[in-house]
Amino acid sequence: MKEKVLEKFLRYIAIDTASDPDSESQPSTQKQLNLSALLVKELKEMGIENASLDEFGYVMATIPSNLPGGKKVPVIGFIAHVDSAPDAPGANINPQIIKNYDGNDIVISKEKKMTMKVEEFPELTAYKGQTLITTDGNTLLAADDKAGIAEIMTAAEYIMKHPEFLHGVIKIGFTPDEEVGRGVDKFDVKRFGADYAYTMDGGQIGELEYENFNAASAKIYIQGRNIHPGYAKNKMINAIILASEFNSVLPVEQRPEFTQDYEGFYHIIRFEGSVEYATIQYIIRDHSTAEFEAKKCFIEEAITFMNMKYGEGTFKLEMKDQYYNMRKQVEPHYHVVEKAIKAMEMAGVKPLIKPIRGGTDGARLSFMGLPCPNIFAGGHNFHGRYEYIPLESMEKASEVILNVIKLYAQE
Repeated sequence: MKEKVLEKFLRYIAIDTASDPDSESQPSTQKQLNLSALLVKELKEMGIENASLDEFGYVMATIPSNLPGGKKVPVIGFIAHVDSAPDAPGANINPQIIKNYDGNDIVISKEKKMTMKVEEFPELTAYKGQTLITTDGNTLLAADDKAGIAEIMTAAEYIMKHPEFLHGVIKIGFTPDEEVGRGVDKFDVKRFGADYAYTMDGGQIGELEYENFNAASAKIYIQGRNIHPGYAKNKMINAIILASEFNSVLPVEQRPEFTQDYEGFYHIIRFEGSVEYATIQYIIRDHSTAEFEAKKCFIEEAITFMNMKYGEGTFKLEMKDQYYNMRKQVEPHYHVVEKAIKAMEMAGVKPLIKPIRGGTDGARLSFMGLPCPNIFAGGHNFHGRYEYIPLESMEKASEVILNVIKLYAQE
């Protein structure tokens, strides 16, 4: 299974699938369809003839039950997303494969003088003796979430090649645009047809999450006034300076680099502008609904304050909710969490139940009527040039998928 998941992972990361937050299309980039079409082709080659790709970029497939006597068990789905993060280079990925990792610092790129130091990434020591896949320092790795795709595809191939493996109806889904918050905008839960599902989109081996941040985005438009600097006194309004001032109003200790666990944050993700005009964008996150609402109110109050200071209309705000904490949707069906815990233990993996400091397609799907916890895909340092994944973690993730299916088949 190890060779299979590696082969698939390397094939999938070779396809550029970066999504685009500024695009209004669905999917946001047509290149995502290149991988989606390949996945449909591979699923059909496995013998899953009903695999399909729709106009919105969703891949769906069904493996029929083979349980004797027509036994009925819950229909279980497994979901991953095809797109990679748009905020780091994702084309021409050239991975490095480090076999029998020695536990020491890893040179990512001699040319760029990039070294992944154990002192800074102490979790590396847990993977001594394993096979690590890293970037070459020029791109991200796209393990988020092509590792999840490879793990699901490997498990599906195993099932189709081993008719003695008993299972109920299994649903497979691959979505576009998760990285830009639109992964399930047009996902048809009824057509998918699962009773419960799991996203394979978590981090290190053992991670299991059924609660996540509440999330909102905020885009702020700032109108300045450009005057020749030689005659600017009492006339110029520099939009760049005003944007910087607004950012300074937000609490420094509530930036992501100073928070952890259940602590929420304001994260500035884009700043563009000139003297005349500027825009700044934030993502707002908190596990607590009350704290989440308070953070949004603080942004609105800060806008009001800045307009009182510089004139009505100087600052304009667009803020919208993106997703909510799935905990209250999953807890009434807690057996989905218990099954995942048991499946990990069967694979010799220690479950690490923790809140997601982010969100997954599963968070929104849970509110759409499909309880959907998140299981590890195995990667570290997503969205950047220091991204890596242990091959053995991917192998274990595929094993966990099979174990979950086995547990439901035994009900």
